[in-house]
Amino acid sequence: MAIDMTSTNLLNKVWDAHSVRELPGGQTQLFIGLHLIHEVTSPQAFAALREMNLPVRFPKRTVATIDHIIPTLSQQRPLADSLAEEMMVAIEDSCKEHGIRLFDTASGQQGVVHVIGPELGLTQPGMTIACGDSHTSTHGAFGAIAFGIGTSQVRDVLATQCLTMARPKVRRIEVNGKLSAGVFAKDVILAIIRKLGVNGGVGYAYEYAGTVLDAMSIEERLTVCNMSIEGGARCGYVNPDDTTIEYLREREFSPEGESFDRAARWWKSLASDPDAPYDDRVELDGNKIAPSVTWGINPGQNISVDERLPRIDEAAPKDRPSLEEAYAYMSLKPGEPISGTPIHVAFIGSCTNGRISDLREAARVAQSGHVAPGVKALVVPGSQAVARQAEAEGLHEVFRAAGFEWRLAGCSMCLAMNPDKLVDREVCASSSNRNFKGRQGSPVGRTLLMSPAMVAAAAIRGKVTDVREVL
Repeated sequence: MAIDMTSTNLLNKVWDAHSVRELPGGQTQLFIGLHLIHEVTSPQAFAALREMNLPVRFPKRTVATIDHIIPTLSQQRPLADSLAEEMMVAIEDSCKEHGIRLFDTASGQQGVVHVIGPELGLTQPGMTIACGDSHTSTHGAFGAIAFGIGTSQVRDVLATQCLTMARPKVRRIEVNGKLSAGVFAKDVILAIIRKLGVNGGVGYAYEYAGTVLDAMSIEERLTVCNMSIEGGARCGYVNPDDTTIEYLREREFSPEGESFDRAARWWKSLASDPDAPYDDRVELDGNKIAPSVTWGINPGQNISVDERLPRIDEAAPKDRPSLEEAYAYMSLKPGEPISGTPIHVAFIGSCTNGRISDLREAARVAQSGHVAPGVKALVVPGSQAVARQAEAEGLHEVFRAAGFEWRLAGCSMCLAMNPDKLVDREVCASSSNRNFKGRQGSPVGRTLLMSPAMVAAAAIRGKVTDVREVL
């Protein structure tokens, strides 16, 4: 189906270009241009194909890596965890059987799926992208429409290269102004989620725009889009521009020569038209965004580092039960300052904040001191390529000199499906994306989300600290 060139937004342009047909119930059979898989949600999907005696429909449109269960200390095979080794063998065998490209540890390009897709140039504007992982929205930073899917849908994409989906509404979120020193992309998305709520995006795609987004690097935009799902949105994206084009130039899987120039012209044409209609619009003042910290049990429960915890009696009646639950779990008290909250673990990494720019900002803070006594601090690069670049710049030595552990690439403590876990009631300052109960491996462990620079500051001071004081 040709793209409708009447005034519209990027989501509609990309959706219409990939629409196979409209179904009687109003949903769309949508062609998926790129399918990313990993070792956790793919084994059952491949097993289902075998049971139905079905091949992978377009194996060249599927790319695999290993990230969730891979240890970050020793990756010697067989892995010490027998279930993790079983998953590794399953994806290795399935990729070999179906002719799917696998970026394993021996490839030199292994890493978190949402880190390697962009850095290899696999992720490109105008694509529809699916992956059996909630944070697939990350890839929207390029002007792609990217969805997280479940295991049964992984099976469907492997078998048909299509998904059945309802077209979401589009909310344009403009962040204008200029960010202050010590304020990062992580703070921007936390501010958006705080304003709109964790369910505010249900039924919507978020289009991020405004002068703050325009000034961001691709890696910063990846952080913002990554946490769209935490605000309830089906996906999030930024319109492709010159920043997008220059990032993709000469990437391994990007077009080359005249093909790249032709692609670049098409990519930029996909941007939302100046007078495109939207279902909703929201604006934030970037000048007022401060370093942020989550204090509760969902990403919407966050405040600026210089604020005090919200009082239950000042909250809307519908919000009070969740506040009470969060305070009981976190052992915090309304009205207290979040700054000064002691931590036990500091984690820098994940698909949200495990890229080279994240590590540079954290290292800038780390070199100002040493990890506080009693704090365990981990730095986990998002990919083998990120690790090589960081080591070439000497960042690993900066971290080690400051008392941080320098680990191998993987998801690590973001979700603790590997040996990196919290113990008992430990409090973790984390650059990851979720602070749910038990998210980091201990059913009673506590997570405070913040930017990598804020995590580094907390590690050095042993408590939640305004990174602006350190910088």
